[in-house]
Amino acid sequence: MSRLGGWLAFALLVVLMVLLMVQIDRQWARMNDMTRIMQEQAEDIRRTRSLLRQLEHNLRNAQFESPTTRVVASERQKPDAFERVREAAEQTDYAAGDWLMLAFGSGIRTLTPLVSSDAYSSEVQNYVLESLLVRDPDTLDWSGLLAEDWVISSDGLTITFTLRRDVNFSDGVPLTAHDVQFTFDFIMNEIIAAPRHRAYLARIERVTALDDYHVEFVFNEPYFNSLQLAGSMSILPQHFYSKYIDDPRTFNESRGLLLGSGPYRMLDPENWTPDQGRIELERNPRYWGPVDPSFDRIVWRVIENDSARLTTFRNGDIDVYGARPREYQRLLDDSSLMERSSHFEYMSPTAGYNYIGWNQERAGEQTRFADIRVRRAMSMLTDVNRIIDEIFIGYAEPAVSPFSPRSPQHDPANQPIPFDLTRARELLTEAGYADRNGDGVLQDADGNNFEFEMTFFQDNEDTRRMVLFLRDLYARAGILMRPRPTEWSVMIDEYQQKDLDASHWAGPRVSR
Repeated sequence: MSRLGGWLAFALLVVLMVLLMVQIDRQWARMNDMTRIMQEQAEDIRRTRSLLRQLEHNLRNAQFESPTTRVVASERQKPDAFERVREAAEQTDYAAGDWLMLAFGSGIRTLTPLVSSDAYSSEVQNYVLESLLVRDPDTLDWSGLLAEDWVISSDGLTITFTLRRDVNFSDGVPLTAHDVQFTFDFIMNEIIAAPRHRAYLARIERVTALDDYHVEFVFNEPYFNSLQLAGSMSILPQHFYSKYIDDPRTFNESRGLLLGSGPYRMLDPENWTPDQGRIELERNPRYWGPVDPSFDRIVWRVIENDSARLTTFRNGDIDVYGARPREYQRLLDDSSLMERSSHFEYMSPTAGYNYIGWNQERAGEQTRFADIRVRRAMSMLTDVNRIIDEIFIGYAEPAVSPFSPRSPQHDPANQPIPFDLTRARELLTEAGYADRNGDGVLQDADGNNFEFEMTFFQDNEDTRRMVLFLRDLYARAGILMRPRPTEWSVMIDEYQQKDLDASHWAGPRVSR
C-alpha cells in the first residue's frame, strides 16, 4: 500500500507540474501579446505627437482649410453605423473577451483580397477590411463608415466623399484618400488578377484624392447604383500592397496578404497559408470605432464533414452551427443541447440560393447546354417544389432571380419555371434528341447518349441527396446524369477553366 501510495503521489505531482507548465505557457503568451500591443501603442503615441506638431504648425500658418474642404456637409440625417453595436454593449449581460470559435465546411485557398473568390474568404475579410459606406441592416439606408459625409453632383456623375480623420490601419498607418485612390487604381491594373472586380467597377472613370481626406469618384455615365459601387469598395492600404505592382506574380499567387482598418487583424498579415488548418484573427487594438470589438480573437477551424462539424458543436468546441433542415428538426428534440444554446429561424435576404450551372462551352467547343431549348427542358425536369418539401423540409422557397422576393428589386412578374415532364420532352425532341435504339435513353442525331456529370461539393449531405434525387428525375426523361462528388478546391479550378459538364452551386443572394 505504501508503494502504491507513493506512485499515486508521484503521478499527482507530475500532473500538477504539467498543469503548472501549461498555465505558465499561457501567461507567457499573454505577456508577449501585452508587450507587443504596448510597443504598438507607444509607436502610436509618437505618431500622434508628430501629427499634433504638424497641426499646430498649420494653424500658425493659416493653412488648415484647403479649397476642397469648403464643400458644405449635407443636411441629411445619416444612420449611425454602430447603433446596433452600442445597443448590444449597453445590455446588462454584455461582456467583452473570450474567443469566438467557428468552422468552415471547406478549406480556403487564399485570403488575399481580389485574388480570393469564395464566400469563406470574404467572411474573414469582412472583419479586416472596411469600405466607405455600409447599409443599415434594418432600413437598408446608407451609413458612413470610413466616410463621414458625401456629396453627389447634380448630374449624378461625381460623388465626393469626406473621410474620417481618426482612422488608422491595424499597423498604425493613417488611412487617407490616397489609399482610396490607390485601391481603385490597383484593382483596375490589368496585371493584377482581379477581372471580376474590374468588371464590377468598370462604370467608374477615375478616382482622385483631392487631399488627404477628400476623394472624388467620377463615373463615365449616370448609373442608378453608383453610390453602392463607390461606397462598398474595400479600402486597401497603399503602403502594404503597392510593392506588388512591380511584383504582380507574387500577389496573384499569394495565400495570405491581408491587412486593413477593420475591428480585427491577422496575427501575421503576410504569411498565412492554407496548410495551417485554421484562420485566427485578433482584436485590432487601434480600431477607431466607438465600441471595442467584442471578442479577443475569432478562430475558424476547417471541418469539411457535416457530421464531424455537428459533433464538434455538440462538444462545445465551436460556438455556432448552421444546421441542415433535417438536422435542425433532430436538434430541437435534444433537450440538453437546447438548454445550453439558442436557436433562430429566419428567411435571410442574403442567405443565397442553390442553382445548377449548365456549362455551355468546354475545351473551346459548344456543349449540348448551349441550346436554350435544352437548358429550359432541364429546368422543367428539376422539380423545385419536391426538392423543397423532401430535401429541405419546407425551409426554402423557389428562387426566380438573384434578388430576394421581399426586396424592392424583385419583379413579381417573374415566376418559377414549373416542373413539366411533357413539355420538357417536347423541347428535347425539338433540339434533336430521341430514343433511337429503344433502350430508354435519348440520343442526339449522331447517336450519342444524352449523358453528363453533375459536379457537386462532396461534403454537403443535403446537396448529395438533392443530386441523387435529380438523377432519378432526369432518368424519367431518358437522360443519364452521373453524380460527381468533388473537393471544393477542385470545383473552383474546374469552374474557372470551364472543365465540367454541369455543377451545383450555392450562390449569393443580392439584396440592395
